[in-house]
Amino acid sequence: VAALRGVTLAIEPATMTAVLGPNGGGKTTLFLHLNGTLRPTRGAVRLAGEPVAYDRRALKRWRGQVGLVLQDPDDQLFAPTIRQDIAFGPYNLGLKPAEIAERVMEALTALDLDSLADRPTHHLSFGQKRRVAIAGVVAMRPRVLLLDEPMAGLDAEGVDQLLDILDGLRRAGTTVVFSTHDIELAWRWADRVAVLAAGRLIASGSTADVLGDGEVLTAAKLKAPLVLDLARALRDAGHPWPADRPPRSREALLNMIRKGKT
Repeated sequence: VAALRGVTLAIEPATMTAVLGPNGGGKTTLFLHLNGTLRPTRGAVRLAGEPVAYDRRALKRWRGQVGLVLQDPDDQLFAPTIRQDIAFGPYNLGLKPAEIAERVMEALTALDLDSLADRPTHHLSFGQKRRVAIAGVVAMRPRVLLLDEPMAGLDAEGVDQLLDILDGLRRAGTTVVFSTHDIELAWRWADRVAVLAAGRLIASGSTADVLGDGEVLTAAKLKAPLVLDLARALRDAGHPWPADRPPRSREALLNMIRKGKT
């Protein structure tokens, strides 16, 4: 089975990009190519415009710039404590102890784990494990952070907390790429969207352009975001809201309705 076929995709720096698609669509395979775990039989992966190499030294440098967080945090966590687990990546970069400690503290703070630093990893909730897995990658200070289904298994509060953290990383200059089945999530948070199905890239571009395109959604067997459908229905009913600037969240839609009444 050719998991990916003819995929040409550019990830813009310092953006949050959502990769949408069904199970088996190629999302995880794409991510494993983007951090060098898999090597394409045809085509090439480029980092900052330059083709990457696959020798040991090149892979170490590559993975220092592109970090991958797996879907199941239990596949990624193994050290006795949170602090030790987060330190593993910086240690393998060959950093000095003082810099390792600095990066660990930085990652603990960024993922709101300071108070849990010395807790055993097997005593954590699923959401906490997810944040520790991300912290372990953040401690390596990657330019690009790849997250495979990061919201899977989280409750609503956990999703909101994680998204706030990821948005903060993006604002600080990290390029964030996450895969998801949740089109509502992509509509609200992503700057850009790529849609995969059956190993092919159906569309990529700005979130509004891609998820506002009915033909793309039909081809990918996706439904338009509910907020977008409601905004369009209200506009068609006479509310004077510009079609090129639809609301991206429930709160934004409610504000538009309130303003329309006044």
